[in-house]
Amino acid sequence: MIVGIGVDVVDIERFGRQLERTPGLRDRLFVPAERELNTRSLAARFAAKEAVAKVLGAPAGMNWQDCWIGLDQHGPTIQVKGTVLAVAESKGVKRWHVSMSHDGGIATATVLAEG
Repeated sequence: MIVGIGVDVVDIERFGRQLERTPGLRDRLFVPAERELNTRSLAARFAAKEAVAKVLGAPAGMNWQDCWIGLDQHGPTIQVKGTVLAVAESKGVKRWHVSMSHDGGIATATVLAEG
């Protein structure tokens, strides 16, 4: 059963400027394994995290560190813990699916939560 679908789009150049203007933003939004990636990859991951938030109804108190994008042999994966895991469990999410892309100055992600 599909619990929810979230989609987000990020302007890569604008996102890069935000990271430069706000030095602590990278640390607040991304786990250590993500922080060293290039700007377009970070923008795609941020879009995926935003899509997760949309699936969950944008819960207050969501900690960005509690959601990150990993990689396995099949591609990107959604990893959750803490605040994000608690809301996902309350909504019956058992499995996540994610697709990310970046091209032409735009990063996009679509997330599907399955129960």
